[in-house]
Amino acid sequence: MKRLMIVPVLVAFLLGGVSKADPTVAEVTHSEFQAVNANGEQTYTATQMVILEGIVLHNPADMLDPTADDTVTELYNLSGQWQAYFQGDGDDHAGTAVFMGQLYNNLPWVTTGGYSNEEFIAELTRFNAAQFSPGDRIRVTGYFLSYKGKNNVNEQHNKNPDHDFTIELLQEGVGVPRPEVVSLDELKDAEDAYIFDQTRATGGEHYQARLIKIEGVYFVDTNAWGPNAQLTITDGVKTLPLKLGVGNGIYAGSNNLTEPFDVIGILDQESTDLKGGYRLWVTNYDGNGSVLAAREHRAADKPGDTNLDGTVNFVDLARLAEDWLR
Repeated sequence: MKRLMIVPVLVAFLLGGVSKADPTVAEVTHSEFQAVNANGEQTYTATQMVILEGIVLHNPADMLDPTADDTVTELYNLSGQWQAYFQGDGDDHAGTAVFMGQLYNNLPWVTTGGYSNEEFIAELTRFNAAQFSPGDRIRVTGYFLSYKGKNNVNEQHNKNPDHDFTIELLQEGVGVPRPEVVSLDELKDAEDAYIFDQTRATGGEHYQARLIKIEGVYFVDTNAWGPNAQLTITDGVKTLPLKLGVGNGIYAGSNNLTEPFDVIGILDQESTDLKGGYRLWVTNYDGNGSVLAAREHRAADKPGDTNLDGTVNFVDLARLAEDWLR
């Protein structure tokens, strides 16, 4: 990727001769941005802001609930939240989340305040103006913070306009990336402990923030099934946490999966020791009964499977021909 470095520029104010340094910013790859050391700590410090490009993996509203409620006072409860994952192309084998919340002031160390309902909705409207969808290529520019094992582009819990991130739509309809098939053996060792590799060539770091598919698994327990729930999948030997999103296909009673099943989602990480905590985030479910996935992820898994029945055949060809003739 072409790199563009903007060095600090001293901006003189007209009055008083006071000057202020602009933040440094660079265009970087997701792989550079997500690099870690042997302790799992993020190592990117070259600039204060970054510019990242990639393919949107999901509908943001299916991952976290953006509903604004400025009456919430519970400590650590940010009320409305918004997050989107986008992943790099080609050799840039990594991805990144861009995040914002409403009530940063519910974090004990934040003194800049939170958004009112009207302000938060205005922010959502501002950066949703790009009108992007899963499979679109976007460019994100913003500040960042590390969070439990990964770097996120965000506002650094600061609602001031100078900390806004921006999202630009570069190209529509590039297509959701085909999910990489990953076994639990690639994520867990013989003791069912997470595989951590600081070079990010193997293990959870290699697939972090990317769309993957795990085949032939089943739930350890389904009692918690529902929006925003965390379950566990297993192949009979090894296990992996599975986070459900808030898409409209995930609700009490919507689990009709026939075991064993395949699952497609985004490999996330939330770890206090920074070397584990990998989990698969499934943002929505289309009710097909055999693959736990959002509809757009199933479509990406088998390009040309227009009726999403798991096979590409003459029925799909006929549907494509009919669409073409229109």
